[in-house]
Amino acid sequence: MLTFALNHMTVPSLTMKQVCDLARALGMGSIELRNDLEQALFDGQAPSTGMTDDLTVVALAEVKAFNAFDDATFERSVTLMDLAVACGAEAIALIPQVGGDAVSSNGLRTAMVTLAPELASRGLTGLIEPIGFHNSTLRDKSDVVAVIDDTGLGDQFGLIHDTFHHFLADGDAIYPAHTKLVHISGVNDTNVDLAKVKDADRVLVDANDRLGNIEQITKLLRGGYVGPLSFEAFSPDVHALIDPKAALSRSIHFIENEVLAHAA
Repeated sequence: MLTFALNHMTVPSLTMKQVCDLARALGMGSIELRNDLEQALFDGQAPSTGMTDDLTVVALAEVKAFNAFDDATFERSVTLMDLAVACGAEAIALIPQVGGDAVSSNGLRTAMVTLAPELASRGLTGLIEPIGFHNSTLRDKSDVVAVIDDTGLGDQFGLIHDTFHHFLADGDAIYPAHTKLVHISGVNDTNVDLAKVKDADRVLVDANDRLGNIEQITKLLRGGYVGPLSFEAFSPDVHALIDPKAALSRSIHFIENEVLAHAA
């Protein structure tokens, strides 16, 4: 049975309480919260472990440019960790630098080795999301897996497999055993050059998807992935939906039916 989660980015105009209510109405058991939306984090309240009641906060996002590691990055990471503990989140999301100055080739390893004891002491996981854009400083999941395996930090770190960024990274290898969260979104506009797609092109997954979401999800499941599939749509068209519940429900049913058909 597939499980789904709701990333606040998919419905950024909703308050956290409304996001929780929507997730429950869709039969989801978990959500992702973000610190990069116009909506105030935790609806402007002090975080507490009871804020989401019966829902799991699978991740609190995000620390940007974490692999351009310095003292300021460390402080931002620790601050997010403490917020994650306060709200009962299981993990924090770590995003590589996209664009800008070059990043040290040792930045990823330095960040992971330095943050590992901080994560461990708080019972948290650092979820690293390679970004597939060509100006990203960390595109391939294999780079993260190599450091995890070399350092033995698999208890402290895992991958976010983002179906959009996996496609943009030319379908680099899939690592189900290292994957602890999956972000799903599709691109269905046939007028968009897939080599030049942007976050704003990311919609809910349906029959017109051009990114191979179903194939990616099927491979992850066959490889042993058991976590949620989290809807992360950036498109303004999705954000403007009058009835996001109905649209998300249609996408859930489509994914469930297609994954079942692929498994037959």
